[in-house]
Amino acid sequence: MDVFLNYFWLIPLAYALGSISFAVVVSKAMGLPDPYTHGSKNPGATNVLRTGNKLAAVLTLLGDAAKGWVAVTIARVVLGDPASESNNMLLGLVTIAVFLGHLYPIFHGFKGGKGVATAAGILFAISWVLGLATLGTWLIVAFFMRYSSLAALCAAAFAPLYFTFLFGVQPMGLAILVMSLLLIYRHRSNIRNLMNGTETRLAKRK
Repeated sequence: MDVFLNYFWLIPLAYALGSISFAVVVSKAMGLPDPYTHGSKNPGATNVLRTGNKLAAVLTLLGDAAKGWVAVTIARVVLGDPASESNNMLLGLVTIAVFLGHLYPIFHGFKGGKGVATAAGILFAISWVLGLATLGTWLIVAFFMRYSSLAALCAAAFAPLYFTFLFGVQPMGLAILVMSLLLIYRHRSNIRNLMNGTETRLAKRK
């Protein structure tokens, strides 16, 4: 209980970090259209790419991933030993908080992105092996199936399984499961498109 009382501030800090929309920040800095009114109106790297500015899309992707990594890393440093049950529980709440910040940012009317990049940053902050395994799943599905959304859904489905295989049953595993379910929920329109055969495929390079 003392851990929660002393370090509860990590949760709102993580949410605030997650609420920073790098799609908006990068677009304003580079004089690009507001992602909330342009293209799919989704504040993410894919929508920023629709402006034709690849550098802006890459910066958005890195920024959204970085905020997830930074929030979890700060919590791990502050809490010290993550092996204790109370520390693991609080770290799990921080993980959910930064992810919810991206999905429902307080700075942008609670209208955020779908969370793929932020989830990746979070997973790499928890464990680079976990991050690589999940990223590898995304790459394999994206390469063979040519659907970015399907790759994200598969990666989300496998992330909790990878964590359990690597570290056993822990509170953090439950937090990753919650994050994965939220990511899948945010892709519900993509799921409908996949089922209807109308989802956009990734372009093939020669």
